[in-house]
Amino acid sequence: MENVLDYFAYVLPSIVVAAIAYYFFKTHTQHFEQLKHFEINATLKKDALPLRLQAYERLALFLERISPGNLLPRIQPFSEDKRQYEELLIKTIEQEFEHNLAQQIYVSKKCWSIIKASKNATINLIRQIGMKEHVTNAQKLREEILTQLMDQECPSDTGLAYLKNEVGQMWR
Repeated sequence: MENVLDYFAYVLPSIVVAAIAYYFFKTHTQHFEQLKHFEINATLKKDALPLRLQAYERLALFLERISPGNLLPRIQPFSEDKRQYEELLIKTIEQEFEHNLAQQIYVSKKCWSIIKASKNATINLIRQIGMKEHVTNAQKLREEILTQLMDQECPSDTGLAYLKNEVGQMWR
């Protein structure tokens, strides 16, 4: 029994030293992994920032291009048929949107939803005005859309305000 106690007295300090060494090694390894993870994230953020800013710029340009105040002067009616002009405007908006679909990767889900809502609200505005009885041709459709925009805020303005806010949040 005495030999076992002597043996235990020699082994116990070794076990304590091994446990302490294991703890410090494990802590050091975890700290090193966290530091490496932090460095990788910092590098990724630094590389991704220009891409994100470019996406915000493209989406801002998209919202400006589909704003009826900018869309109508750019897209002239090719006939007096209001339905054809309405469809041309909507088709142009949809093409602009499809051209910018990839930008959703770089913006928040909420921001993308607001961009889509602005697009849909603009299309809805054009369709609602096109259904009015006193709007009989393409020129009257243009005039009515512009008149309506004087009375209310353009749907694109809401999306643009949110974009600006989200970009501002990136710097805080």
